[in-house]
Amino acid sequence: MSKLKINDGVQQKTKYPELTPLWIGMFCDILGFYIIIPFLPTFIEVFNTTPLVIGFLLATNAVFTLVSAPLWGRLSDKIGRKPVLLISQAGTFIAFLMLAFSNTLQLLFLARIVDGIFGGNFPMVKAIISDKIPPKDRGVQMTNVGVVFVLAGLVGPGLGGILSVMRILGPEYPVATAGLGASLLSLSTIFITFFFIKESWPKSRREHYEKQIKVKLKLRKNKDATYLMTLYAFHTLSFMMYITTVTLFLGVVLGLKALEIGIVLTFTGIARAIVRFTIFKPTLKFLGPERMTKLGLGILFITFFLTAFVRDVLQFLILMLFVSYGSMF
Repeated sequence: MSKLKINDGVQQKTKYPELTPLWIGMFCDILGFYIIIPFLPTFIEVFNTTPLVIGFLLATNAVFTLVSAPLWGRLSDKIGRKPVLLISQAGTFIAFLMLAFSNTLQLLFLARIVDGIFGGNFPMVKAIISDKIPPKDRGVQMTNVGVVFVLAGLVGPGLGGILSVMRILGPEYPVATAGLGASLLSLSTIFITFFFIKESWPKSRREHYEKQIKVKLKLRKNKDATYLMTLYAFHTLSFMMYITTVTLFLGVVLGLKALEIGIVLTFTGIARAIVRFTIFKPTLKFLGPERMTKLGLGILFITFFLTAFVRDVLQFLILMLFVSYGSMF
């Protein structure tokens, strides 16, 4: 019986090999973002600005992504997933190139706005999974999105830190090397999508869909869905605020440079990977989804609060171990 379950689990992971190019492309795209993270404190120094302005810089990207992502989703319903994914990836590639050659704060903002406008990568990945995978296996495949994030977070910051000491332009271009590295990664996702990812929403399916009776679901009438989406939104918001601003904390408060920040964030990525692949599933099985979610949120609340009192790297690393545990729920 136990062997059967193990074999089923292995089969579940290798059941859809056609998704492998999708995961590789997504990994490269997320890695391009993580490469830039260690440079945020450098922006403050080079462009003579404040952490608040850098916070707005990060928020600008998120706001434009929030507005544009649903529009890309609707367009993909009409013309297919693959063309929209290619357009989105091309926009990301251009945005990283702009970032690499940004020597003013205005150009930085413009680069992040362009990246936000073309932020349809993740919605398209989820749409392709929904198109290709039957409902009974869809949840398992969706969790791979989190796995890709963990792996990219493991590699990206350290790689960004290494690139920070490889200056190919003057000091007025603080992120040139990392930006070019991110753009090359983004370019690779375009090739992967073009040559290896098949259209999951072809014209025949689109025409069939248009003939079907469209049922509009009203979210406000489904209390469980409203609760879960609200919970997910606040959880994601708080965690992204923490991860992005913690880089500024490491640079401004603890005085670390880009290379050192990359090393520290790589350590936290290793911690998240260990938690994700060892502790996560046994804890879920033991506690159940509801109690596990409450435990995770409680851990994040306490660790986020205690971060305000951190004054050295060791204290920070200890707290990040708990953050890695809480953020998995």
